[in-house]
Amino acid sequence: MKARVYVSLKNGVLDPQGKAISHSLQGLGFDKVLDVRQGKTIDLDLADMDRENAEAEVEKMCQQLLANTVIENYSIELLD
Repeated sequence: MKARVYVSLKNGVLDPQGKAISHSLQGLGFDKVLDVRQGKTIDLDLADMDRENAEAEVEKMCQQLLANTVIENYSIELLD
């Protein structure tokens, strides 16, 4: 089974990398871009297990390592 974790900064948290991307896009003439929020995607290959256990394991991984839950949100997608 595979899992995909999406991690992004919470609203209200300063995103300097997103601002830099936004500024660069505007400099390239993409003036319709109003704001950019940058995040990350983490793909995991998991040993065979049922969906419920897989989701619980990935949830623990997010809480303990993959996301800084003070300033970041995350979502989990399980892929077959």
